[in-house]
Amino acid sequence: MFQSFYDTMIAGGRWLLILQGLGVTVSIAFFAIIIGTVLGAVGALCKLSRNCILRGVATLYTTIIRGIPLATQLMIFYFVIFAPMGLDRYVVAVIAYGINSGAYCTEIFRAGIQGVDRGQTEAGRSLGLSRWQTMRHIVFPQAVKMILPTYTSEFIVLIKETSVASFIAVVDLTRAGDMVRNATYNAWIPLLTCAVIYLVLTLGLTKIFDVLEKRLARSDRR
Repeated sequence: MFQSFYDTMIAGGRWLLILQGLGVTVSIAFFAIIIGTVLGAVGALCKLSRNCILRGVATLYTTIIRGIPLATQLMIFYFVIFAPMGLDRYVVAVIAYGINSGAYCTEIFRAGIQGVDRGQTEAGRSLGLSRWQTMRHIVFPQAVKMILPTYTSEFIVLIKETSVASFIAVVDLTRAGDMVRNATYNAWIPLLTCAVIYLVLTLGLTKIFDVLEKRLARSDRR
């Protein structure tokens, strides 16, 4: 078994391909979740706005993005929109994943904000705070604690969904494993290696966010 692993992954430096693919996967997910968080915060505020145009735009955005499979969105973004502009595949992947994540973050943040007791907002306004100040200093901090488990799940799902980036020839972790498989005619070692790496990533992120959630919970009890 060790010899088979050595011949497949170590010989010829193929493990470097897996390592590079891992870096691409993590970086796509990291930058995409940043974009998604920003879009989600803006989208949630638009959905809760009194302006019907802003609400309509935000609703249209979340409906379309959440209703189309991610792989299809990725190919539309690349082959239809950005390929004619000569934009790099990696950048397109980050943008596509970020926009997709933003639609889900919009609903996560909206639910969190609406989950805060309305009395908190009324108390803030009675103290002379503006609507934005009340949202920023009172509602948002409480909403963050409520949405953290769901937000964690979105980040983990995003990491796993980067596996379809190979549809536009981005060499992510899954694509790297497939390239090793094609080169060695050995399927189980590279694919199992990728599966273990994905598992370690998701478990590690879950643990990190669990620690953060417990710290936030302790701060509430003080």
